[in-house]
Amino acid sequence: MSALLHDDENGGQDVAPVWAVFGDLMAGLVGAFVLVLVGVLVVQMDLVASLNAEMEKRRQEEQRRIALEQALAGPLASGRVTVSNGRIGISGSVLFPVNSDQLRPEGRQLLQSLVQPLRVYLGERNELLMVSGFTDDKPMAGRNHQFADNLELSAQRALTVTRALIDEGMPASQVFAAAFGAEQPVASNASESGRALNRRVEMAPVPRGAAAAQGAASTAQAGAQAAVKP
Repeated sequence: MSALLHDDENGGQDVAPVWAVFGDLMAGLVGAFVLVLVGVLVVQMDLVASLNAEMEKRRQEEQRRIALEQALAGPLASGRVTVSNGRIGISGSVLFPVNSDQLRPEGRQLLQSLVQPLRVYLGERNELLMVSGFTDDKPMAGRNHQFADNLELSAQRALTVTRALIDEGMPASQVFAAAFGAEQPVASNASESGRALNRRVEMAPVPRGAAAAQGAASTAQAGAQAAVKP
């Protein structure tokens, strides 16, 4: 009888460590599962936050586009201006003769029609208007000795439009000019029709904080192009 008790006691002593190890293993697995679950939840929360932020950004951009199109309903209806991705586009031929920075009379009239709706739009949002000049990629040599290159032509055209807007009532504190030359074409320069599309002036409302960065980028680009000229 005492021998049986002794065997039972030994058996109990053998079993107890097994259950302890099993318990530790299960606790470790549960802990690992909890960590994985928490990690998954954090990732999902980040994804949801990013998705919501992107949706809000797109909603705001859509509202800005609609507001801008409503503000410029008259000029848009005439077909002389376009609005794409928040940029107001005007063909260079509408504003200027070829290779010139002198405004056509009809070009000035068009700019005059844009001033009042743009003033209201910018004032409501506390934004600035960036006027950007673009050209095709044909070298200026032999075309017009007044300008050293396409960048200079685009800069003078942007300045001409900016000054015209100010003359027509746009506050000087709400508008600035930028030049891009042949950079950022919207069509192929391999054909005359494509080059005509690239000779353009664009106006884009921008937040005041972004205006300094845009101006700095344009200045840096001008310096880089000047540095590589022969």
